[in-house]
Amino acid sequence: MRTRLLPGLALSSALLLSACASFSPDRGMDAVSGIAGTELKKDVVALRSADDAATARMIVDRLLKKPLTVEDAVQIAVLSNRDLQAAYNVLGLAEADRVRASLPPNPRFSLERLAGGGELEIERRIVANILSLATLPARAAIAADRFHQAQLQAVEATLRIAAETRRAYFRAVAARELAGYLAEARAAADTANELAKRLGESGAMNKLDQARNQVFAAELTAQLASTRNRTEAERERLIRLMGLWGRALAFKLPRSLPSLPSRARGLASVETEAVARRVDLQIARIEIEALAKSYDLTGATRFLNLLEVAGISKTTTDAVGDKTRQRGFEVEFEIPLFDFGEVRARQAEEQYMQAVNRLVAKAVNVRSEAREAYQAYRSAYDVARHYRREILPLRKIISEETLLRYNAMQIDVFELFSEVRQRINSTAAALEAQRDFWIAEADLRTALIGGANGSASTTATMMQTAAEPSGGH
Repeated sequence: MRTRLLPGLALSSALLLSACASFSPDRGMDAVSGIAGTELKKDVVALRSADDAATARMIVDRLLKKPLTVEDAVQIAVLSNRDLQAAYNVLGLAEADRVRASLPPNPRFSLERLAGGGELEIERRIVANILSLATLPARAAIAADRFHQAQLQAVEATLRIAAETRRAYFRAVAARELAGYLAEARAAADTANELAKRLGESGAMNKLDQARNQVFAAELTAQLASTRNRTEAERERLIRLMGLWGRALAFKLPRSLPSLPSRARGLASVETEAVARRVDLQIARIEIEALAKSYDLTGATRFLNLLEVAGISKTTTDAVGDKTRQRGFEVEFEIPLFDFGEVRARQAEEQYMQAVNRLVAKAVNVRSEAREAYQAYRSAYDVARHYRREILPLRKIISEETLLRYNAMQIDVFELFSEVRQRINSTAAALEAQRDFWIAEADLRTALIGGANGSASTTATMMQTAAEPSGGH
């Protein structure tokens, strides 16, 4: 039996090694490209080589040659955002962890040489962890679940970057459109101010009306300066999300926001759709599956933490040169004298129930978030449409009639400037309502598929998960 022990161990290790997992050609990006690519309709690529980077740069350069659309901005961010690429690197680390967990533990070899009293003793020992070999299939299955979870976390990171880019794009375009409108209004105010000065010099306009005209132009100048500063800040936020620098910063944004759709989206089953599609719910479900398998593994090994078998070969040479060879084996295991595995079993049970409760809570929250996002989307649409169809047309009529009365000298310049100021405020409010609608539309997408700001720690979680050592290897 002793002579068959080591060959048996070697055969078992060879069989286990043949069933080991291997690295995938795309390092787990197939799931990311499949889910995120389908939801976003964008090319999702991990930049692993200089050729990948060059291809991505060609796509980005082509998109930047024309006025940037929101879909182009999302595509550029998915290809160029380096924080997102770092999340894909974490996915590669998770795959390495999966492969490592599928490998049988390496045997340990030791050599001992003792000489003295005319004798030479050489002892050779090879040690294998039998418990690790026995639990290898279970640990490999858990690692596979963790890898699939990491893939979905990479998907969630991709969706988050896309959602943040959409919001930043609409804010940047809205700020640019408002700055353009205020610039036109200030130019008209400056012309009126010059005319007022000439009228004042000729005595045709009193000092009160001149002062009112000047303060109106001054307030517009201050408002325009503030809006331009906000425009630059919003543009820089978009630049950071798209990962651009250097000559790529010369891209052009459109002068105005997209028009409102003819009708709002109707979602009769928004809760059901969110529960079925949300990526973070899928991650939580896989977490429960992995913890369930860990709980079963803990229960199976609670009374036995360490079981190692050592094959021993010993050669003794006496003073006259005669050699004596001995072979045998040694079994080492931990005696559960004080700890019967109850602590590990209780910890595994509580971790499993914690994950179950978190999944139920998340499902409740997802339903509520979907309802809230749709209500905000529908309300934003109604408000923006009301401004475009009711308020702005009425403001135009009022402005035209006010100007006619001023030209007929039926009202003074103060009433004219008051109406102009109100029309500017209404136009700015209409632009903000239109911007809020498109942001609400992006938030609704996020509520249905995932990628909310609350998952900003996804990359950190993935990094921590990938860095945790697993048994085997």
